[in-house]
Amino acid sequence: MEDTRQLPDGIIELAPRTGTSFFVNKGQRLTVIDPKGGQVSDLVAFSRHDTDEVISNGRTFDYADTIYLTTNHLLYSNRSSIMLKIVDDTCGRHDFLLTPCSKDTFRIIYGDKEPHHGCFGNLSLALGKHGIAPDRIPCAFNCFMNVPVDGKTGKFTVEPPISKAGDHIDFVAEMDLIFNEK
Repeated sequence: MEDTRQLPDGIIELAPRTGTSFFVNKGQRLTVIDPKGGQVSDLVAFSRHDTDEVISNGRTFDYADTIYLTTNHLLYSNRSSIMLKIVDDTCGRHDFLLTPCSKDTFRIIYGDKEPHHGCFGNLSLALGKHGIAPDRIPCAFNCFMNVPVDGKTGKFTVEPPISKAGDHIDFVAEMDLIFNEK
């Protein structure tokens, strides 16, 4: 479902449980704001000139040597090109391990009989207008999502976000991109 409001100064406000897609040019800044605190926004990016080039958590982790990405870290594509640079981050905790939640997430993990389509469904709907099929959606950069990992066992948990109202993460595009945000 896409439910957005275009606000002044290029600001797009998303209603809860919705998504959108838009173009960002190389050098442009994208700011994701948590307006109320404790919210999460799934973000994926594709090269505007070749949608087979897509944001990659694996390449990013390889080159950053950390799973906790914040200010001055780079986000890479599946072709090892820099897609985004994080230039400001007031929260400091985001997830790039977990896939967008989906009907299957709610069915398999939580036992929901008739789950909603989740973040994956929102991303699929918004990216479809760019010819990007659901099977091509990568692991999302989950802004403000808090997923601690036990260093000894590798076990992770999904905890409530630590973001407060007004926290934000700012990216600069290092190539022309199609962005999708839920």
